Amino acid sequence: MAAVCEVMRAAGGLGGEILKIRKRILTAALALAMTAGLLSGCGKKEDANAKKKIGIIQLVEHDSLDAARKGFTDGLAEAGYNDGAQIEIDYQNANGDQANNNTIADKFANDDKDLILAIATPSAQAVANKIKDTPILFTAVTDPVSAGLVADNEKVGGNVTGTSDKIPIEKQLDMLFDLKQEIKKVGLLYCSAEDNSIAQIAEAKDILKARNIEFTEITVQNANDVQSVLESAIDKVDAIYTPTDNAIATAMSTVAQIAVPKKVPVVAGAVEMVQKGGAGTVGLDYYTLGKQTAEMAVKILKDGMKAENLPVEFSKEDKIELNEEIIGKLGLTVPEKYVK
Repeated sequence: MAAVCEVMRAAGGLGGEILKIRKRILTAALALAMTAGLLSGCGKKEDANAKKKIGIIQLVEHDSLDAARKGFTDGLAEAGYNDGAQIEIDYQNANGDQANNNTIADKFANDDKDLILAIATPSAQAVANKIKDTPILFTAVTDPVSAGLVADNEKVGGNVTGTSDKIPIEKQLDMLFDLKQEIKKVGLLYCSAEDNSIAQIAEAKDILKARNIEFTEITVQNANDVQSVLESAIDKVDAIYTPTDNAIATAMSTVAQIAVPKKVPVVAGAVEMVQKGGAGTVGLDYYTLGKQTAEMAVKILKDGMKAENLPVEFSKEDKIELNEEIIGKLGLTVPEKYVK
């Protein structure tokens, strides 16, 4: 009996040791879990400080759109968001091709960008159609409502907002008639494949009709058409008006080469178009518009605002731009009200 009791006491002692070992294992496991939690917390903090990924999609490269992009990146830098430091910019040019726009939109969707800037209407439409969970800003878009980008300019209703390049068309037509008094017929030069141009030309036609001014539409499908189309039409008009049109902006030097020898003044929608061969404009500066768009981006990146709570913005001031060299070649006199 004594032997049996001794065995039971030994077993009881062994059980106590096992219990102590289990407690030690449990304590170690808890310590590991807490350490993992702390490390996880540190990881989240590092993610919060990681570079913001910004995608920029641009329809085509020409002076106006390039200026808008530079204004945007300069505006971000001034706010402390420098490419390669606080942000990582992925710039993609669609080269005027809608298929390229769609491919870039797919790329941005897969890359999980923090913010996207779309420059020009077709590029904005491409990313807006494919990306619904990332804030998208646009610029160089004339009518975002008609383009289907926003429900309303004040209450955009989604993840897309930005700045419009809507221009003061009536003021621009006023300049055209102020520069050349004897105008019987105006040529309306634009790309019929661009929704923004169609909307602007519709407004221009309404203004000319109200003034009983004759006009003719000079339409192209792309920048490559400009020379042949304009050469066949230039002798039929006394002056030309062209809006903020991407195809025409790309070919403005060609427009000037054809129009100037014929003494036909061209008033264009954008400052950069005038610098490339137009006579003048009361328009907007795309660089300034790009910086205005950057201010909206900072509200999203820094202040945590949502795109849906940011109304569409318009250029805050009109800018008078005259090409003195072209005006001299045309033999025109600039009215004093346009002199800076």
